[in-house]
Parts: sequence; C-alpha cells; structure tokens
Amino acid sequence: MNEPNQSDPVDSNAAPDAERNRLAVLEAELVEARAEQLRLHAEMDNQRKRLARDAESARKYATDRLLAELIPVADSLEAGLGVQAADATKLREGMQLTLRLLDKALAGNGVSTVDPLGVAFDPEAHQAMSMVEAPGQAAGTVVTVFQKGYRLNDRLLRPAMVAVARDSE
Repeated sequence: MNEPNQSDPVDSNAAPDAERNRLAVLEAELVEARAEQLRLHAEMDNQRKRLARDAESARKYATDRLLAELIPVADSLEAGLGVQAADATKLREGMQLTLRLLDKALAGNGVSTVDPLGVAFDPEAHQAMSMVEAPGQAAGTVVTVFQKGYRLNDRLLRPAMVAVARDSE
C-alpha cells in the first residue's frame, strides 16, 4: 500500500504542469486570434480605401465614353461653321450628318428618343403643351411634337412636349 504522502507530491507537480501547458496553449491561441483580427482589420481598411478610390474614379470618369463620342460632333459643327460659301442644300446635308453623329453617340450611351406622334398621351413620358382640335384623331392622341423627349435606359431625362387632340363636341 502506498501512503498518501508519497503520491501527493507527484500529483501536485503533474497538475500545475498540465495547467501551465494548457495556459500556454490558450495564450498562443489568443496571440494568434489577435494577429488574425489585426490582419482582417487591415484588410477591411484596405478594401474600404480601394472601394472609395474606385468610386471616386467612377464619378470622375463616368462620362468619358460619351464625351469622346461627342467630340466628332463638335468637330463637325466647327467644320460647318468654317465653310464660307455654302448653299442651303449643303448646309442642310452637313447638319443632317452632324445630327446622325450625335444620335449615334447618344444611342451608344443608352439614350433613346421619345417621339410620340400619333400615340396616346402618356403623362409619364409626355408634357402636354396644348389641346387642339384634330379632326380624324381620337381624343388624347398626340398630334404635334414640339420637342422630343429623351430616356437614359429606362429613366426619363426629359418628357416630350406635345399637343394633344381634344374631344370634339
């Protein structure tokens, strides 16, 4: 039989060593967790800064494609103004070519026209400037377009300004 006094020193030495080992493991895990937290925090901060730079760049250069397509329109207008002795026919042809350049630039950037001649008045896309007598046209039909409207993709930029047929009474 062993006496309790002889086993106590062995048990009492083993328990503190195990606790020290466990404490050392936990401290190492804590140091590793803190380092991982710092890495994640730095990574999030870098991502936030990168996103802010990207957003600023997008704001700054959002229109560069459109503007690059409008430069030939300006060139065409300047060339037309530089011609000294142009007859009305040539001037008109030059203006038509310039308008085609402009239409192409607008369409290439998601801009479409709202030209509602002959369709039912839509208050979401048209602005009625007047109501007129229009024999042969149904009431509420657009009979004159004073100014075309424009959409950017699905958003209305400017409503079409129109005259609408009124009820014939």
